[in-house]
Amino acid sequence: MIVCTSISRAKNLTWAFNGMNDKNPLDQFSLDQRNFVITGGSSGIGRAMATYLALAGASVVLLARREDELATAVDDIRDQGGEAEALVADLSQRDNLAEIARECKAKTNNGIVDGIVNAAGVNLRQPVDEITLESWDLTLNLNLAIPFFFTREFIPEMRTQGYGRVINIASLQSSRAFPNGLPYGASKGGVCQLTRAMAEAWSKDNICCNAIAPGFFPTELTAAVFGDDSTRDWASSQTTMGRNGQLEDLAGITIFFASAASGYITGQTLHIDGGFTAR
Repeated sequence: MIVCTSISRAKNLTWAFNGMNDKNPLDQFSLDQRNFVITGGSSGIGRAMATYLALAGASVVLLARREDELATAVDDIRDQGGEAEALVADLSQRDNLAEIARECKAKTNNGIVDGIVNAAGVNLRQPVDEITLESWDLTLNLNLAIPFFFTREFIPEMRTQGYGRVINIASLQSSRAFPNGLPYGASKGGVCQLTRAMAEAWSKDNICCNAIAPGFFPTELTAAVFGDDSTRDWASSQTTMGRNGQLEDLAGITIFFASAASGYITGQTLHIDGGFTAR
């Protein structure tokens, strides 16, 4: 039996679980004293997720190539009362991943990264006859290889402390084929299996590995969609909710997957798409 002594203010609820010590279940969503790295943190989904993590109490390290945009993102988080640091780095250079990871750890207050959001990505939108080996390798490297190899740099500390969170970014194209998206779709389909494989490898150490698959959200990667009225309207018409996503729609799932509240969920991909894939 759950006894609630107050309903009007959720944050002040007192709960009793079958005579156990009082514990507020909402405390599971707190990210106080947790450190997160967010790749692709200078814009779009990565920047939004970094902001939500910081507002939930985490200290965040935003990683991206563009220094000015990165500084703006960090300043915005700090202006809202969050703790954020920037690291300018190019993840596509795989030989540097270990050093980049060390720099990320050095920017935390205890040298430990509790979780990572793998939001860096690329979508070149090439017609199938124009795909080259170089563009294929670039897409598969950044979208699929880097999330694994970079995340692995942080696993020893997560394993030692018995806590870790990995959030990968999948896509509608993880399960749907769109024009001019063959390499991107292949990489994002791989992200779903990568997430399951990460969970198989690391979840026994309480390192939960999950992915979100966003629908159409206004970001730099989807500028071509939102810049064309007919394409934007088509995208919204494909959802059961009749609208495209807004970045704030990602706040809840970001905090949930990052926090102790998702402690028995791993290897899953959740579509945040307004019902696009429900049809």
